Amino acid sequence: MADTSVKVDDTTRDRLKALADGAGLSMKDYLAKVAAEKEHEQQLDTATAAFRRVIGAPGILDRFDADFGGLPPATAHHTPRAA
Repeated sequence: MADTSVKVDDTTRDRLKALADGAGLSMKDYLAKVAAEKEHEQQLDTATAAFRRVIGAPGILDRFDADFGGLPPATAHHTPRAA
């Protein structure tokens, strides 16, 4: 894969370089990682929107409860206490 150049102002370049250095990555590897993370965020946003549309459909939660027995009963949390 061929490399290319991107023009950014000095402040942005310095910020990206500091972030790359902090992550122990070259600028090239850091930007590739950021691009992959941003793609993943977009995929999660799309999936979240689809999930919200589905669970918002009339009767879907009732049907889920009927098919799968609903949520398990809440259990009390026992936290040890100092004497």
